[in-house]
Amino acid sequence: MEIISKTTLTSEDIQQLYKLYQDIGWFGHTLENIGVIYNASTHIFVAVHQQKIVGCARALSDGVFNAAIYDVIVHPHYQRQGIGKKLLHQLCDIFRSVSCIHLISTIGHTDFYESCGFKLLKTGMGIYQKESLAEAYLYH
Repeated sequence: MEIISKTTLTSEDIQQLYKLYQDIGWFGHTLENIGVIYNASTHIFVAVHQQKIVGCARALSDGVFNAAIYDVIVHPHYQRQGIGKKLLHQLCDIFRSVSCIHLISTIGHTDFYESCGFKLLKTGMGIYQKESLAEAYLYH
């Protein structure tokens, strides 16, 4: 298993990432969306096993005050092997001089992020455009 920093993605990388999103059940991400979100990201790490992307994490950062981590995902067959933690630690290491690193967890995964040193925000807020996501993630 190798953790690799990516500055650009090949079409094969995007295909593999799309398949990974499908494999974890995130069906709302199209192949085109995957290309857009990763090409807009400032930092990308992938976990590669036998030339196959089995995990990934991406982030956006201004390099000084804020960094936002998105889409820390690992293929179901490779979960619970420390891959997600390694990906997250790679990003956090890059951002050690940034004032605030934040992320939004999916339902049921806050314990994982807490085990990596993240804490719940006192002032976090958000707007979800899709009603189903607003119902799932926002206090009412």
